[in-house]
Amino acid sequence: MGQKTNPIGNRLGIIRGWDSNWFGGNKFAEKVVEDEQIRRYLLARIEKGAITRIVIERDLKSVIVTIHTSRPGIIIGKGGAEVDKIREELKKLTQKVEYKTLPNKKGEPVRQRVTTQQEVVINIHEVRDPDLSATYVAETIAKQIEARINYRKAIKMAVQNTMRNEKGKRGAEGIKIRISGRLNGADMAREEEFKDGRSPLHTFRADIDYAVGEALTVYGKLGIKVWICRGEIYERVDFSAQNANEKGGEGNKGGGERRNQQGGGERGGNDRREGGDRRERRDDRQGGNNNNRGGGNNRGGGNNNNNKRR
Repeated sequence: MGQKTNPIGNRLGIIRGWDSNWFGGNKFAEKVVEDEQIRRYLLARIEKGAITRIVIERDLKSVIVTIHTSRPGIIIGKGGAEVDKIREELKKLTQKVEYKTLPNKKGEPVRQRVTTQQEVVINIHEVRDPDLSATYVAETIAKQIEARINYRKAIKMAVQNTMRNEKGKRGAEGIKIRISGRLNGADMAREEEFKDGRSPLHTFRADIDYAVGEALTVYGKLGIKVWICRGEIYERVDFSAQNANEKGGEGNKGGGERRNQQGGGERGGNDRREGGDRRERRDDRQGGNNNNRGGGNNRGGGNNNNNKRR
């Protein structure tokens, strides 16, 4: 089950909240399409902004768009000029055009075109460690492949950056990257997978980020899938949009420490060491010749008790 479904959708309502927060009512389909248009437009408009996530909320008369990015300066621009341009462009994108029958100056009913604009609010949230975001990792690998860098080198660099554990920065607990297509321009398409650490897809409390990227090369498109395990979440999660904006992209900070306190990996290692001590004690009791294990002693006939009886 965990291998088949989308890891983000599989954890909605358990440890992860929704990227769109609003009540649709009768216009649910229109709002879903509009959200998709906003996301596509922002990703194309701010191509070098390193956007990792876009959260959209709606009130009665306003649309609140929160952009999670590792480069907020590119989106804000000089003196906030770029944000103002994007806000005006989103207002045009979200405006509604309706035809209503209204009375004219003479009081006669006439079909007229009415446009209603919604207020657009843009919030920018800085992602301090973008290497823990699957979207950023997939986009970075795709850009390097498009720049004619060897795909193995690009993926191994991404794995090292994600799994690093520097001072003050915690790396991921695991990463899995799968790339498929005409790798290195081969005539037959194939698929390769690179893993490091752990990525338990069946564990719902595991905070796993997932993203799909595409690299447009001369010899065709290459598909890139990235899974990043950022730890395990044991506490209760608040699914409100405000909480999602505060946490977005950074992952759980205490998951690995909690698991180590419970003794997951250390317990298995101690058991193996104790097992070795038991074997040594058993050998000491049986004496120096070790009749049970020594193949040469058993077959030789000189020291074996069974040969003496015969």
